[in-house]
Amino acid sequence: MPRIVVNTRVLGAQVTGVQRYTLELLNRWDDTAERIAPACSRRGLAGQAWEQIVLPARLGGRLLFSPSGSGPLETSRQVLTIHDTAVLDCPESFSRTYGSWHRFLLPKLARRAKQIITVSQFVKERVVSCLGVCANKVVVIPNGVSARFRPDAVLHVEEALTAVRVPSQKYILSVGSLEPRKNLKRLFRAWDRVQSRAPKDVWLVIVGASGDPGVFGDTQLERPPARTFLAGHVEDGLLPSLYAGAIAMVYPSLYEGFGLPPLEAMASGTPVLTGNRSSLPELVRDCGLLVDPFDEGEIAEGIYRLLTDATLREEQEGRVWFEQNSFRGRRPRERR
Repeated sequence: MPRIVVNTRVLGAQVTGVQRYTLELLNRWDDTAERIAPACSRRGLAGQAWEQIVLPARLGGRLLFSPSGSGPLETSRQVLTIHDTAVLDCPESFSRTYGSWHRFLLPKLARRAKQIITVSQFVKERVVSCLGVCANKVVVIPNGVSARFRPDAVLHVEEALTAVRVPSQKYILSVGSLEPRKNLKRLFRAWDRVQSRAPKDVWLVIVGASGDPGVFGDTQLERPPARTFLAGHVEDGLLPSLYAGAIAMVYPSLYEGFGLPPLEAMASGTPVLTGNRSSLPELVRDCGLLVDPFDEGEIAEGIYRLLTDATLREEQEGRVWFEQNSFRGRRPRERR
């Protein structure tokens, strides 16, 4: 008989970080988890109405796990995962309706829930500071990374590049939904600066679907510079090879509660450049190149270093390899 009741309304949306978090947990719980979700995908006001009215009635007083930072206010027997407090910290990144609702919901839900899980120490500190929650009520359980992300996924990179139609076998990768906090405007300007010094066959490949305009604020991108390929949404099965085959992965995000793509890249043995704000230094530590995400020149210089400094790339790969495999007797893979 199922022992865990899970609010899976979030799975009605395209798979990004929160959906992957939920799916990975469900895959490990097998038949011990009962999923409760709308009969058909409900988003926006309809989804919130279902979550606040229908979901509590279906629980019958059982303990609920809500893995996506949203849940029914009526239900106090609830464990809630809060992935970030971005609606409070970065209100300009969200649409007026979405931001207003979640700024109302999140503090009340956090105080009412029985237990809160956060994915980083950074988020715990923000939850305690911003939401008026006792620190003892909040447990930090960092995200893991799927075993699919590993260096030997590079063996299938040519198939992945063909499937996604990437125009070059030499590329820098950026993964994330196309929304304001991912900082793609500054990344594009930085890449434009680098191009005159970079090898002419290296491209910037952007993987990710456009952010939901009902959730995020301005999702319009500037015109991409030369040698930039917008791949859009890519099937999960292709991502490990795209990570493993990249020269480096760039993720100059302005704000993250965790930041799963840098972790996936590191697990794939790929050097990482990322922002030095929010949770990202906690996640990457000295295994990646940290830059000021508001400084286009610093982002550009970091990209150039990763493109041209083989020693730096090998040092980053070595640090990640040592942390992951020092007790497994493995050797770092050779780069293509």
